[in-house]
Amino acid sequence: MKEFLSLIRFPNLLLIVLSQALVQASLLSAGINFSGIVTPDFLVLTLSTVFIAAAGYIINDYYDVKIDAINKPERVVVGKSIRRRPAMFIHMLLSFAGIVLGFWLSLPVGLINVGAVLLLWGYSDRLKKLPLAGNLVIALLSASMLLVVAVYAGKLNNITISYAVFAFLISLIREIVKDMEDVRGDASFDCRTIPIVLGMRRAKYVLYPIIALFQAFLLVVIFHPVTNTRFDIYMLLLVLLPSIWMTVKLARADRKRDFTYLSNLGKLIMLTGILSMLLIN
Repeated sequence: MKEFLSLIRFPNLLLIVLSQALVQASLLSAGINFSGIVTPDFLVLTLSTVFIAAAGYIINDYYDVKIDAINKPERVVVGKSIRRRPAMFIHMLLSFAGIVLGFWLSLPVGLINVGAVLLLWGYSDRLKKLPLAGNLVIALLSASMLLVVAVYAGKLNNITISYAVFAFLISLIREIVKDMEDVRGDASFDCRTIPIVLGMRRAKYVLYPIIALFQAFLLVVIFHPVTNTRFDIYMLLLVLLPSIWMTVKLARADRKRDFTYLSNLGKLIMLTGILSMLLIN
């Protein structure tokens, strides 16, 4: 069981559940209303997203067995604790279940889920080996995780779109950092990620403008007249300042453990940003 939970990245799935619950409870209602997250339809929506995300992690590990043996040997599950064929079967089962549940809810949700499954397959098989393409795919999927809740509710608004932009930018930053973290194993199998194509120093020059764009976006949100003071202070202290610290650490980073730290910092910024939904009203 421990190996399976590791395979499907259980903590990441919990973050997905939390994110969608907060969108439903905070962004799509006046004030904070948690009653909407216990309705059958919302539970099915979240379950479909979790199934597809879990399937995506499995297919990614399926294709990455040899690369992960170099980059993260202690975390290899497929081919060791779980054989490749059963892993592929579980992936297909979860993907199918996610798509069926999506179409059961509505045609738009079903189509979004089909698109997510196809993108995750394409990412695992090919796109993640190309410069920037794989990074953009994961960033788009991170944004769609939030948008699908609003799409199903028919309440796609500026606040939800803003959080989707936030998720897109911080995910894009983190994915490029992860490529820098995994450069040794990726280079051994002819991947063409940004740090491999440009080198580590030039890869940082790609990241700096994206981080600056992310910080500019945060400043626009913080100084927007619609937001309240406690929200602004929270975003300043727990989202903007950590992103500035990320820039400082990135400038000094030159070892694998430095980029691991930056990747974890990116995940923390994602979490604190998502939790800010509780203060938006």
